[in-house]
Amino acid sequence: MSVIIGIESSCDETSAAISVDGRIVSNVIATQKVHEKYGGVVPELASRAHQQNIVPVIKQAIEEAQINIKQIDAIGFTQGPGLLGSLLVGGSFAKGMAMALDVPLIPVHHMKAHILSHFIEEPRPEFPFLCLTVSGGHTQIVLVKSYYTMNVLGETLDDAAGEAFDKAAKIMGLPYPGGPEIDKLAVEGNPEAFEFSKTEVPDLNYSFSGIKTSFLYFLRDRIKADPNFIRDNIKDISASIQHTLVNMLLEKVEKASTQTGIKEIAIAGGVSANSELRIQLTTRAKNNGWNTFIPKFEYCTDNAAMIAIAGHFHYEKLSGKGERIDEQMLAVQVMPRMKF
Repeated sequence: MSVIIGIESSCDETSAAISVDGRIVSNVIATQKVHEKYGGVVPELASRAHQQNIVPVIKQAIEEAQINIKQIDAIGFTQGPGLLGSLLVGGSFAKGMAMALDVPLIPVHHMKAHILSHFIEEPRPEFPFLCLTVSGGHTQIVLVKSYYTMNVLGETLDDAAGEAFDKAAKIMGLPYPGGPEIDKLAVEGNPEAFEFSKTEVPDLNYSFSGIKTSFLYFLRDRIKADPNFIRDNIKDISASIQHTLVNMLLEKVEKASTQTGIKEIAIAGGVSANSELRIQLTTRAKNNGWNTFIPKFEYCTDNAAMIAIAGHFHYEKLSGKGERIDEQMLAVQVMPRMKF
């Protein structure tokens, strides 16, 4: 039996989870509300909140898993990418815990963990598969060949899709986080009410800076003619910008599927919780003969279950071969801009 604890602290969620033989038995998340009044995550406040939350969150995860702390075989933690102060809190605690328990320390790439969240529960994709990873900081199309081998086929050249959602929401005066607010309003809106120009980029890459600018200028011009334009059209505006962003995302996924011949398609990351993205993915799956995989909502946003499952596969790979895992890896450093 292998017992892995995962610790996630890349941004503003403090989370801990326990994996027992690859099965998640607890997943505790403490969400920080302090950032709402600032309209975005404040790094210094985030790191302070992590310091306050990390001990009770880990304690609760262990209690819910009904294990003894001495049963833990290894500790997985988010090495990056993410906010430096936030990563340091989780990484430092993980190192101290590994020293105290004398168990291996497993650094985990945050975005790769999002992809591996598909292996927490059934149904699970078969290798190879394509995964669209979309969050506030990243937008990528990844070719996943195994638990350990992943290649980026395309990515954003500037802003991430999640950031585009949040910036659009902020321009409309919606509260933070803006993406979910747009999603709620869009349900009752007309997705074809308004059009926005977007930047066309080659291959499988993305660019979202152009549509953000287009959206800003669109509202500026409409407000000049009608000061109440946003208030009177908020649902249609939300539906239209969401429809445009989702189409941008999935058009490149279709292109990647055609180029590779792969029909196993998954989505991951915070934006994968978006209802329009889920609906459109299902629709395109029928048209293209795809097998699609959409994570549960609790595994879309930042969570430690994905860190624990990534740690499980890493631990099993090394111990299964009889290889020695570096006992502490105390020299490992967190990497805010960690490459894929």
